[in-house]
Amino acid sequence: MADTTGTPMEASGSVYGELPPPPWFALPQERPKVVVKADLLPAVTVLSTVGLLGIPLGWLWSRLAPPERFRIVSLTEKPVPLQLESWHHFDDLAIFALLGLGIGLFTGALLWLLRERRGPVVLVAGLLGGLVAGWLASLLGPGLFAGWVYPAPSPPRLGDVVTQAPVLDTLWVLLAMPLGTALVYGLLAAWNGREDLGRRLG
Repeated sequence: MADTTGTPMEASGSVYGELPPPPWFALPQERPKVVVKADLLPAVTVLSTVGLLGIPLGWLWSRLAPPERFRIVSLTEKPVPLQLESWHHFDDLAIFALLGLGIGLFTGALLWLLRERRGPVVLVAGLLGGLVAGWLASLLGPGLFAGWVYPAPSPPRLGDVVTQAPVLDTLWVLLAMPLGTALVYGLLAAWNGREDLGRRLG
């Protein structure tokens, strides 16, 4: 009967003898660089496409935002708003901000699905597109679309109640859509954890 016993070195050599010894240290791998030129054309497409979302945003806002009603108390002075009607200014801003934030969240998720184009270039394009969309909605919503829903009345008489189309008192609401896009994209990038955000797997 053959003797199968041996020293630990011989036993380990029979299994690991053909493998190279482990290195004393490993050179750090080069971090992937940010791709700019290859993403410029897709970024322009993203910017223009996201910017066009301002058309449905403005149309939807004009349907949801409440108007303000006034009473004609004098033919020479400005009409007086009815009780609590002035609060609709805040309602108009809040509805616009919530709609923009929701579309921004959806846009950020869609941009993340462009795996081969993930990175700061497409993100910046999406943010700029969100600003363009908000600006376009702020023009078309109170101007064109709201004018269709609330047309200008005939010359009012004393005591009449007239309806004014919803308005936006501040342009700070334009930041709602880019904020939603940046929030979703940043959370997904942090959750991914890869240095290239998974572009090589696309």
